[in-house]
Amino acid sequence: MSLFRAGTSAVVHKRGERGLNTQYRVPADGSCGPVPGLSVFPLSGRQGVRAAGEVVLTTRAIWEGVLEQAVREDEDVYYLELSEVTFVDVAGAGALATAAGQLGDGRRFVVRQPPPALRRTLDLLWPGHTGIEVSVS
Repeated sequence: MSLFRAGTSAVVHKRGERGLNTQYRVPADGSCGPVPGLSVFPLSGRQGVRAAGEVVLTTRAIWEGVLEQAVREDEDVYYLELSEVTFVDVAGAGALATAAGQLGDGRRFVVRQPPPALRRTLDLLWPGHTGIEVSVS
């Protein structure tokens, strides 16, 4: 597994697979706030990733790529360490729920320390999803 960094984004992928990246275009007048980024790093000692940043429109391709890769893994538990993620929009939460629905029986995502917006969205729209275990500690 290797890490590729491109601009404000980083993606984890295995040898032989193409990395994912999103592009953000600055408006012609140059006015824009900070560009959201999402960095993803492999966890040491267990199957999963640690992410930092935001899951929004400009970083969603990275998030979805991480989730697609996790679905392809053979592990029963895939950890998503999100303590450094500040926000996940509803589409990012939906991508997580969709990916969890593609996991086989007995497999699940363990989402550690997600941002409050993700916890609320999962509780509201996907309560009790068997493929997602949320851990706030």
